[in-house]
Amino acid sequence: MFENFATYKISSKSLSKFKKKGFSDASIDSLAGLEEQYFPSSKMFIAHLKKLPNNTEILERERVILKHSRGYFRMDKLITHKATREWVEALIFAAVVAIVVRTFLFAPFRIPSGSMIPTIQIGDQIFATMFSYGIPVPLTDIKFFEEPVQRGDIVIFPAPPDPSIDFIKRTIALEGETIEIRDDKVYIDGKLLPEPYAFFDPENRSASQYPNVSNFGPVTVPKEHILTMGDNRYNSHDGRFWGFVPTKKVKGKGQMVYWSKDVREGITGFFEWDSYRFRRIFHFLEQ
Repeated sequence: MFENFATYKISSKSLSKFKKKGFSDASIDSLAGLEEQYFPSSKMFIAHLKKLPNNTEILERERVILKHSRGYFRMDKLITHKATREWVEALIFAAVVAIVVRTFLFAPFRIPSGSMIPTIQIGDQIFATMFSYGIPVPLTDIKFFEEPVQRGDIVIFPAPPDPSIDFIKRTIALEGETIEIRDDKVYIDGKLLPEPYAFFDPENRSASQYPNVSNFGPVTVPKEHILTMGDNRYNSHDGRFWGFVPTKKVKGKGQMVYWSKDVREGITGFFEWDSYRFRRIFHFLEQ
């Protein structure tokens, strides 16, 4: 099936494998004469094998040689210069690793707004674990080994008002629960929810663009949905205004601040060293 994409080359690794397979020294010396030469087809490769000295053993073990000399989509078909090819291969490998890590393990996010103050500051750069709620299948909402979102989790998801950007908010209510907010106090199924992380700034309240920011509900969270809110309750565009988040849309869980810089705090000029918040580096988020 992939034969049209195969190329053939005897490398030092190939020669090492032939030696382990019991090839004679004479055969290996003969095969070494083709080392690092590129052949675009098996037919051309075999034709060169037939021309080698001591080719009796080589032709008898043709299938073994083909197996350990074959490669698919090899860069040497496009870039013949070895040093350049090695640089390109290293860059491609690094890019693939970065994509895999970001998709399945850890992803960085920069926080541009103050909706999660004081837990997350403007300018914080955080790592999120992308496997916390299951192993994602790229370009789909499917996850293997799914785990449920828990109350208090800081979650990342496509913004319901604009799915092209991501929001980071705290999970407050889970599916089937009835949530009500009265005078800034949150009640889940009629019971007061302790919220040591919630922040209420009177200045933000007076300037809030959202009416009746202190009261909400009661509403019941639909199946396979959660309701999220920002910790900065008077300055957060969250589930109180645009509704619920499907759990299948949750991408990851915020875990740790790995870097923090707020240019608004810089007063020393060009380098703005005082805008770097070193005390927040490696700060784990309060869940």
